[in-house]
Amino acid sequence: MSTETHRTIETVWRMESARLIAGLARIVRDVGVAEELAQDALVAALEQWPEAGVPRNPGAWLMASAKHRAIDHLRRNKLLERKHEDLGLELGARERMVPDLAGQADDEIGDDLLKLIFMACHPLLSSEARVALTLRLLGGLSTQEIARAFFVPEPTMAQRIVRAKRTLAENKIAFETPQGEEINARLASVLEVIYLIFNEGYAATTGGDWMRPALCEEGLRLGRVLAELTPAEPEVHGLVALMEIHASRLRARATSQGEPVLLLDQDRSRWDWLLVRRGLAALDHAERLGMARGPYVLQAGIAACHARARTAEETNWVRIAELYAELSALTQSPVVELGRAVALGMAYGPATGLELADSLAAEPSLRQSHRLPSVRGDLLFKLGRLAEARLEFERAAQMALNDSERRMLLDRVRECG
Repeated sequence: MSTETHRTIETVWRMESARLIAGLARIVRDVGVAEELAQDALVAALEQWPEAGVPRNPGAWLMASAKHRAIDHLRRNKLLERKHEDLGLELGARERMVPDLAGQADDEIGDDLLKLIFMACHPLLSSEARVALTLRLLGGLSTQEIARAFFVPEPTMAQRIVRAKRTLAENKIAFETPQGEEINARLASVLEVIYLIFNEGYAATTGGDWMRPALCEEGLRLGRVLAELTPAEPEVHGLVALMEIHASRLRARATSQGEPVLLLDQDRSRWDWLLVRRGLAALDHAERLGMARGPYVLQAGIAACHARARTAEETNWVRIAELYAELSALTQSPVVELGRAVALGMAYGPATGLELADSLAAEPSLRQSHRLPSVRGDLLFKLGRLAEARLEFERAAQMALNDSERRMLLDRVRECG
């Protein structure tokens, strides 16, 4: 097989696999079986395309091939004979119009994709399983790629994905878009998974890399897909706005040697201003929907305050502190309160910020995190209490799991003298 054909097949798979699995899951009602059938279609492409050439509409070819396999699967298992007949008729009609298949079925495919997103992010699964399954089914990433991205051994990640699919099957989780009150809880789970994927790329929790841009791109891509499928959900557009604005800084977040550059020290001319404009437009869309501001819309508002400031000195820290207060009242999160402490320190002086940071010392969710001593160290440093600041930075460096972040904190230790 030529390198070019292999690359083409990889690209088509990455682009089409989610739609393919979603369409098959609607037919067989089992996401694990749907993925296997999609993989079978990929194997057929790998065998046939090098000889016959890449078809004019590769996505439609894969779908037609996979649906043949779905019918065989239903036939073998003697399930849903009536459905099988319907599918046979549908497949025949689709094959006669293969060139227009992708275009004429957008609404159905969009509905299937949304159902697949809700299934992969089902709250029944652990957070780690939801992330892994989402990247596998909706991102088209291999188990090896997902394992490498999260510094997990490949067999461990494979088991995690297998268990997740088994859990969905054993609990007979319906392939459907949740309705009524359930949709809000399920949508919150979906947004959490997408943001976890993006954040792991934006600020890697472990390993030697400060960032993993491929995960940022994947999170942002999934967010954009979801925004297209749910145009009236402000929190979805708020999350997209937040990710667009954060992604705009990626080029400026590290030196040429890969060392971290914090927000206030970044060269803002290196920000991607197209992404900034996209983010601000998504935030405007979310706010125009006229509903109460949720956590992602509020976080996007904070990011927008930084994006609108052409220099660090122009940042509206008073407004950021107000948004953090609103976000904290909504989420009751100690992590958000720590962010508010930073904003208060910038808006009203380090003593004000330190007072709030000190009140968080007993919070269980912050005890194992390097963030609290890191923030306290910075505020103490600004107050000139260098010996205390040094101890906090040393403590933070010992707790940090990311190598680049640890080196940055050790630099702060040396700054204290």
